[in-house]
Amino acid sequence: MESVQADAKGVGDNERLEFLGDAVLGLVVAEALYLLHPEWHEGDLTRVRAQLVSRQHMAEVGAAIGLGSHLRLSRGEEKGGLRRKSTVLSNSMEAVLGALWLDGGMEPVRAFVRRWVMGEAVAQLAEELRVGAALGNFKSALQEYLQASRVGAPVYRVKSESGPDHHKRFLVEVRLKTAEGEPGKQLARGMGSTKKIAEQDAARRALERLKAAARKAGAEAAIELSAEEEKRIEP
Repeated sequence: MESVQADAKGVGDNERLEFLGDAVLGLVVAEALYLLHPEWHEGDLTRVRAQLVSRQHMAEVGAAIGLGSHLRLSRGEEKGGLRRKSTVLSNSMEAVLGALWLDGGMEPVRAFVRRWVMGEAVAQLAEELRVGAALGNFKSALQEYLQASRVGAPVYRVKSESGPDHHKRFLVEVRLKTAEGEPGKQLARGMGSTKKIAEQDAARRALERLKAAARKAGAEAAIELSAEEEKRIEP
């Protein structure tokens, strides 16, 4: 594909295809969410769709399928690193969807969107809706929780990668970074088709474990306090 910008030789751009692909993407994602989650209200559907069609997410989809290696760039663009630039990847991904719709209609677009755009991300966003977390942001929620607890900050590390390039699986570990700056206790591990999804999964698991531990500690403290009260009122 050609890059979003025209090169010095006057090669055209993909802006018309991006315009079409953006519209098709929004429609297909909206349709899929509407059918998949009849229990969601309009606000929930709108929030999840916004995450799935965002530039950041579409850039990650483009990176996951290796779209950057297929872009036709000028020498200047190549040197400037545009092949990996998120804006270029997301715009080019929209152009691909526009071309896919022109070539085969709605069904191939639906199939692509279900696999690459929605995939694991929908289940993760649904879980975030369920627990009331900021959509797409378990990492921020974990960061805020740890800061409020004054115990340190989360550090993420990729532990392993598996699978072919077109179907990667990442295992990410999140650890607690102490005041001394050294990664300490492991909080959780997460899996995903991209590093971001794996990090979010790890953050979600860590947050659930920390909150569960806090509830347990709170309950145990309440039981101990109750026992002490009983002792004081015993005749």
